[in-house]
Amino acid sequence: MGIMEAERKTTGWAARDPSGILSPYSYTLRETGAEDVRIRIICCGICHTDLHQTKNDLGMSNYPMVPGHEVVGEVVEVGSGVSKFTAGDIVGVGCLVGCCGGCSPCERDLEQYCPKKIWSYNDVYIDGQPTQGGFAKATVVHQKFVVKIPEGMAVEQAAPLLCAGVTVYSPLSHFGLKRPGLRGGILGLGGVGHMGVKIAKAMGHHVTVISSSNKKREEALQDLGADNYVIGSDQAKMSELADSLDYVIDTVPVHHALEPYLSLLKLDGKLILMGVINNPLQFLTPLLMLGRKVITGSFIGSMKETEEMLEFCKEKGLSSMIEVVKMDYVNTAFERLEKNDVRYRFVVDVEGSKLDA
Repeated sequence: MGIMEAERKTTGWAARDPSGILSPYSYTLRETGAEDVRIRIICCGICHTDLHQTKNDLGMSNYPMVPGHEVVGEVVEVGSGVSKFTAGDIVGVGCLVGCCGGCSPCERDLEQYCPKKIWSYNDVYIDGQPTQGGFAKATVVHQKFVVKIPEGMAVEQAAPLLCAGVTVYSPLSHFGLKRPGLRGGILGLGGVGHMGVKIAKAMGHHVTVISSSNKKREEALQDLGADNYVIGSDQAKMSELADSLDYVIDTVPVHHALEPYLSLLKLDGKLILMGVINNPLQFLTPLLMLGRKVITGSFIGSMKETEEMLEFCKEKGLSSMIEVVKMDYVNTAFERLEKNDVRYRFVVDVEGSKLDA
């Protein structure tokens, strides 16, 4: 093996099959091209999507698979055509590492809607090689899909913002919901939901958390700053909220009825779906028609929105509620995530972990 090839070897933790169990895996990074940035990974958040992908829940997983798309690291090398970054910069990489550049979404800087987008992992790059994620020592990414982490922002706090943070920020921005004085609902209080509460409050909204139990009431109201907390099955409390909300951000990733939450929306209110659900959802059309209400969806965010969101979070002093773990705990973390036993995001300390077997 030549010197250059040895330098391009890295180690990550990969799933080999739908059991989703991760273990050390050695592979070769591509050479740093003219537009590429080579990154030494410091930490990486764990998203619910990582669980779906490693277990082949969506039926399209390829193995070996190194997951992780909330990546923060240090630039160690840049290509000759890279102008935005220099060695030593602390940067982030989210869900995407490529797009076609020529379609309508790409021309509008909405890469996440490009039909030929390339995922950070479990995908094939333009060179024909599989993409691998952030549970690894290093990665090479095109500069378009790298963002600077604002100075002074803790790396472990920044990681969840690269998916959970921008996933909430994007629809609030796109649908004109950034202005203060609005009343919003956050359905589901997981990784995305908890950032939804924080970001919406920072925008000056009155925020109601809608959950399935009382387990997170105290945290929602005291730690996250929500104004109200309602259990979705409490018909009396839900009736009190009827026709009062400008929007509901629905983060629930399993099949559920929509009518109870449509009834909470005022005229022209929006129910914004974010959970990946493979079974058809149903609703009664008069609930929409009689209030000109909208059911819509939103998918992560663009690179521009990611940069905006990071600056917004820095300006407002927002942070994630996280639990930092080492890589040798990652399989236990996945098990706990599957049981919703995390407040509210795991972040893997990649730099401080022993990744080799």
